[in-house]
Amino acid sequence: MKLLIIEDERELSENIVTYLSSENYVCEQSFTYDTAKMKVNLYDYDCVLLDLMLPGGNELDILRDIRKKRNPVGVIIVSAKDSLDDKVKGLEIGADDYLAKPFHLPELSMRIYAIIRRKEFAANNILRSNGIEKNLPAKSVSVGGRQVVLTRMEYELLLFFIGNRNKVVSKASMAEHLSGDMADMFDNHDFVYTHIKNLKTKLAEAGVRDCVKNIYGTGYKWIEI
Repeated sequence: MKLLIIEDERELSENIVTYLSSENYVCEQSFTYDTAKMKVNLYDYDCVLLDLMLPGGNELDILRDIRKKRNPVGVIIVSAKDSLDDKVKGLEIGADDYLAKPFHLPELSMRIYAIIRRKEFAANNILRSNGIEKNLPAKSVSVGGRQVVLTRMEYELLLFFIGNRNKVVSKASMAEHLSGDMADMFDNHDFVYTHIKNLKTKLAEAGVRDCVKNIYGTGYKWIEI
């Protein structure tokens, strides 16, 4: 899952990234209004953390941009100004949650998880597809009651496939999901193929075959059998 942290307090931003990265989120940072505007218009995210005290512009315009695109990304507003007016305005524009500073990082993590689960997986903690059972809170995968051990990249790739079941997804979109805006720095996306190959091998060993189809010249599709 990919997050954008829009926060001008660098120490707080680094603490958030360190904690959420340990929870297996891919985190990107933005410290200015202009950079944040650029990122939300160029890249897709599962959740955006938006500071209301951002210098350089009206941070609520960033939220307006997200919603004008009918982007389903989850948005959590964070602010040291714990005022009713700020909460109401942000929620009216389209924020999903509001968190006043200071806050505890485990609480932030659970709010992010709740938003992503509600938006992408109909509030389910357990995802099931083709005999695979994916426990979201535990970040575990099993087939027939037996655990399948995946790397973080393989886990995220499986989640991306299931979340886009029966849809063709490009290598570029998978690369962006796995590595964030670092994907732009790679000459090619061959590393995606390596993770797909390893994931298919582990699923086949667990008895799950033919779920991932290569759509020539386009990308891949997770087939619901």
